[in-house]
Amino acid sequence: MSEIDKSSRVLKSLTIPNKINVASLGNVVPQLHIHVVARYNTDPLWPDPIWGRGVHEEYNPVALERFLSDLKSGFQSH
Repeated sequence: MSEIDKSSRVLKSLTIPNKINVASLGNVVPQLHIHVVARYNTDPLWPDPIWGRGVHEEYNPVALERFLSDLKSGFQSH
């Protein structure tokens, strides 16, 4: 639970979402895993679930690297 809490706080501080969704799913892979998802009321699928829906979009490589760096820093400082 502490990892879920920390992940939620870091993601919330970086993305400033309307809501953080936390879900435990294990129906596709054999191990339990937790999803921590920032959601916005401007999401194309809002307020519906995001699982298996929508259109795949590639991240901008520079923006992705910046976000990953910010996530790493966020986890180190919390």
